[in-house]
Amino acid sequence: MHPVRKQRLILVLFIVIFASVAVGLMAYALRENINLFYPPTKIASGEAPVDTRIRAGGCVLPGKVQRSSDSLDVNFLITDGAATVAVHYTGILPDLFAEGEAVVVNGKLNGDGVFMATEVLAKHDETYTPPEVAEAMENAGGEHQKTCEGMSYGS
Repeated sequence: MHPVRKQRLILVLFIVIFASVAVGLMAYALRENINLFYPPTKIASGEAPVDTRIRAGGCVLPGKVQRSSDSLDVNFLITDGAATVAVHYTGILPDLFAEGEAVVVNGKLNGDGVFMATEVLAKHDETYTPPEVAEAMENAGGEHQKTCEGMSYGS
């Protein structure tokens, strides 16, 4: 092989290997920051991963919010109209958090099927529902409208 061709081949191989390593390291670093959205239907059916950071959302069921009297623990149920998921959160809830309103929760699903939220996000006004929640509720059918009256399901 001609020395110039050999040098070019080594350079191309070095670039390909370096690019592959860089992409692999980026994917490894970002794997903890990727959190996928799962509606209550998929969580209840067992499609959501356990002990992995995910995002879930739906409507807070009226009458199902239980606040602890001696701590910041809150338990509530979210639904997309077809299934419900129990959520446990320790902390101060957003001011716009209310029964019958849409929420998105970040956290992990434990082995008992309870979503252990680390963050609760409430919708910011009367006409907005997060796109993931709106899509999940639309896919679940019309039952969610009885629970979350007055909600807009578009973005």
